[in-house]
Order: sequence, then C-alpha cells, then structure tokens
Amino acid sequence: MLNAVKKDLKKLEDKNQAKLLSGFFKTGKGEYGEGDIFLGIKVPVQREIARKYYDLSLKDIQILLKSKIHEYRLVSLLILMHQYSKGNSKLKKKIFDFYLKNTKQINNWDLVDLSAPNILGDFLLDKDRTILYKLAVSKNLWERRISILATYKFIKANDFKDMLKISEILLRDKHDLIHKAVGWMLREVGKRDQKAEEKFLDKYYKEMPRVMLRYSIERFDEKKRKEYLRK
Repeated sequence: MLNAVKKDLKKLEDKNQAKLLSGFFKTGKGEYGEGDIFLGIKVPVQREIARKYYDLSLKDIQILLKSKIHEYRLVSLLILMHQYSKGNSKLKKKIFDFYLKNTKQINNWDLVDLSAPNILGDFLLDKDRTILYKLAVSKNLWERRISILATYKFIKANDFKDMLKISEILLRDKHDLIHKAVGWMLREVGKRDQKAEEKFLDKYYKEMPRVMLRYSIERFDEKKRKEYLRK
C-alpha cells in the first residue's frame, strides 16, 4: 500500500507548481525549509489521496513522514489525524506518542499548523500539559511552533492559561515564524475574550516583536490598533 501512495502522488507531480511552493516555503540554503522537496500537489488533492489510504499502517506512515518530499509528510499527517479522530482512547494515546517521537519530521509551518492542534492539543485537553513547556524551550524551531499551535485546541474550549504562559516563554524568540504563531494565537484568544488578550498585551507589548504585536491586534478597531502601535 505504501508504494501505491507514492505512485499516486508521483502521478500528480506538477513541476511549475513545485517551483512556486519551493520558494513560498523557503527551501533555499540557510532558509527555514532548506532541503524540503515539493512535487507541486495542491492540498485538496492531497486530502483525496489521504482519504484513499486512511488505513495505512503506522509503520508506513513513519516511512512517509521521514521522507524529504513535503507531500509525503503532509499526506502521512492527514492519515494520522484521521486515524486519531476515529480511534479509541488506546489508539489515540499510541498516535500521541508516535507524534511526539516524530516532531522533528513535522518540519514546516503548514505541517505543524495542520496537525499540532488536532493531535497534540486534542489529546491534552483533559491531561497534564508539561510536554508543551518542554517543547516551548526546544532548540528546534518546529517543536517550539508545535508548543504554541497545540494550544489552539485549548483556546477553542475557552481555556487560555497555558497559551498565555507559553506565549511568555516565546516572547523573546528570535524567529519570525514563532512571532507570527504567538500573535495569531493571541488574536484567537481575543476573538473569545478581548479583555484577556488586552491584559497580556498591556503587560508585554513594549517587549513583543513588532510582527507578533501586529498579528495579535489585527481584529482590533483602528483606534485601538494605533494606540498599541504608538505606545
């Protein structure tokens, strides 16, 4: 079945689209996506492939996830998410553990954003979340992004505590992909409780990276946005 997945994806290769995606996802030397290889397949099409192979074994999912080909990794995560959503508590724990063992393979922002809330975040909704704090101080960029994106699931449940604490940890992060992620999650908090977001901003806006601040206040009215940017 693994070979069939690869064959189906290979047949859909679009070299012009691959070139565009390689630039968009910063695959050049020294960039965050260095070494990532694209076939040039759009996400809705990859979802169709994933639906076709939803019963792929974890062993084969692991092989796809270790590939340098971006679409192989994305499809493997789509399959993993489906298996998690349909699984019993035992299978969910198995997939959660599998995910944690493979975080370094979840190594571009779309892969993180797609999977972290739906596997890590969902599993930890009613459990101890210490692992997220360990990921938040990782030297690995993608593990740090996983730590904050996983909290999206908590935010949707109106649970902001861990998201705000992890944001404090990531406040001085050097990478703009973390600045954007934290700003995005702060904005999501604000959609549900603007006072909670403003309390955080009032404490930290002076030391927040500008990109983080701009992302976080996108939904504020113009007057309030200008006030934060002017302070």
